Amino acid sequence: MSIRRVLVVDDSRLQRRIITAALSRLGLDVAEAGSGTEALAICEAVPPDLVISDWMMPGMNGLELCRAFRALPREDYGYFILVTSKSEKEEVALGLEAGADDFLTKPINPGELRARIAAGDRIVRMQRELSETNRLVRETLEELQGLYESLDNDLIEAKKPQQSLISERFRDLGPAQVSLLLRSAAHVGVFPVSETRIGLYAIDVSGHGVSSALMTARLAGYLSSTSPEQNVALAQGPDGFLPRPPDEVLADLNQMFLGEIETELYFTMLLADADLATGRVTMAQAGHPCPAIQRADGRVEIKGPGGLPVGLIDGATYERFDVQLYPGDRLLLHSDGVDECVDGTGRLLGEDGVRRILQELRQTEGMAFLESVIWKLAEYAGRDDFDDDVSAALLEFKPVGKVP
Repeated sequence: MSIRRVLVVDDSRLQRRIITAALSRLGLDVAEAGSGTEALAICEAVPPDLVISDWMMPGMNGLELCRAFRALPREDYGYFILVTSKSEKEEVALGLEAGADDFLTKPINPGELRARIAAGDRIVRMQRELSETNRLVRETLEELQGLYESLDNDLIEAKKPQQSLISERFRDLGPAQVSLLLRSAAHVGVFPVSETRIGLYAIDVSGHGVSSALMTARLAGYLSSTSPEQNVALAQGPDGFLPRPPDEVLADLNQMFLGEIETELYFTMLLADADLATGRVTMAQAGHPCPAIQRADGRVEIKGPGGLPVGLIDGATYERFDVQLYPGDRLLLHSDGVDECVDGTGRLLGEDGVRRILQELRQTEGMAFLESVIWKLAEYAGRDDFDDDVSAALLEFKPVGKVP
């Protein structure tokens, strides 16, 4: 039984002995008290599982003892039975309001006493099982909270090397300039090929968290701007390094991730080879949002074949496409955190929204333009934090007269 310790309270010694004898035959540990005050002191020292108290006693009666018993601090539940010679509904209501769980009427029948204790035992047992379950839930929640805090710290640390991958967020290239924006697990970058050629890329790894951040950092290493011999987008030529066709690079990365790297992650990507002398930009797209081209007169074009993400389908091929840029034109590569930004009603910004932002910011250049894009997104979403990662790379060809 869950009920082991019982306190019998009655100013009549004979009545206490009768109840105690019946309880002892049930194998219970029984204590006695001759008054409500004495009983309360025992309850404070060693809380009983069950109190059987007479209602009518001098001094503190059973009803007052019940109220005081309920006010005592304790971890588990104590069952309280009032013994009375009264059976009126009004008296029962008073007892229930005071906190009594059950009632016995005098003279006490041993069979009824056993039944009342058995009923109380079921309630006490269920209450203790519930308390134990709640304790386990609290401990589990505390452990989860600790894990979440640890994960948050890991995410902060994981973002530090990722942020350091972009040591230079603005680069003046003579006839053109490049600006980079990076927020969270998406990534953008630029690497030099020659004096008049650069590579430009945007990557967005599936999922969030430490694994996505580390995978992004690893991908950025494959497109290193400091170690061209390790850059998968470059090939060694007789007079230095040459850009490889972007579609072939994406196909090689796809096979590499499916064949050599054991991971459930995949990523979208847009890789561009920009000729600064001619304005010709050759690109390949792997599930990444289509690039936006803004002409010098403010018109916006969004182009791209789409393509499959990298790391999903074995043998996937990718399509190469060209864009011709002229002085005053610019090219924007961005993550899906931009065009998939949602407002308060759940409506996506979409390509039309990207066009609108570019047209509204046509007079803004470089890093100021990218920061203004963030402000526009926050204004559209109605908040400063976004559901998805936001990154962007902006290649701007300088207008005639601004080229040094």
